[in-house]
Amino acid sequence: MMTGPSMLDNLIRLQKFKTAQESSYDRTGGNEDFVSIEPGDKAVICDVDGPGQISRIWVTVASPDTYVRRTCVIRMFWDNEASPSVEAPLGDFFGVGFGQYKHYTALPMGMSSGGYYCYLPMPFAKRARIEIENQGNKKIYAFYYNITYHKLDKLEKDTAYFHALWRHDETRPGENYTLLEAEGRGHYAGCVMSMQGRVPFSLWFLEGDEMIYVDGEGHPPAVHGTGTEDYFNAGWYFNKGTFSAPFHGLTVKNWARARISAYRFHIQDPIPFEKSIRVT
Repeated sequence: MMTGPSMLDNLIRLQKFKTAQESSYDRTGGNEDFVSIEPGDKAVICDVDGPGQISRIWVTVASPDTYVRRTCVIRMFWDNEASPSVEAPLGDFFGVGFGQYKHYTALPMGMSSGGYYCYLPMPFAKRARIEIENQGNKKIYAFYYNITYHKLDKLEKDTAYFHALWRHDETRPGENYTLLEAEGRGHYAGCVMSMQGRVPFSLWFLEGDEMIYVDGEGHPPAVHGTGTEDYFNAGWYFNKGTFSAPFHGLTVKNWARARISAYRFHIQDPIPFEKSIRVT
């Protein structure tokens, strides 16, 4: 477990940064505080110079598209990079799979009474750009957003950048499913897993153990679990149903369709790596 001051202690320490916010407020003074996005179009919702650190993202969306949380994609670019450091469907990024909206209130992010929020820190040295793409076939009539960030004098030398990857594939018998494979130095900070079995009314796929390979280590890895729901701090195939805790939870459980969507954030227990990591 990490030690040190709690986030509440930050309130009694005077800060030197300046707070600013990019938002969709109506520049004419009216109440149309949103942007509209046609099918196939993109909207840039944040483009600011650094150094700085995004401290909060809040959005909400109105669209006739039932699956807008899957067809609407969020991307984030740091320091003029060509490829995004973050790319995911909107709903999956904010913690719930299958294009669904589920009220849950984790500490780093959640969906609360119609809104979507994220408090994970996202530093940048030169520039931060966030875009939304409508990959659906229906218009997004209203996309509201607030992007709150701190203006900093500089980033500390040991600052790590935020990355989030969305991937999906079918599992194969006898093979581990890879959630993340990355090179470099960093911390694995968590995941959202949305799983659907091939057999209705069966959750046998939850028997899969997490195995996390750090810096090229062989099998068995230092982190080897006992079952998928165990990794999410639950038990017995999530037999008590959906729940929301500060760092872990279950947002979707559908026996009939053999569906599970769960999250875990390694805030108190990050997994560091110096060269590479493979999360399976």
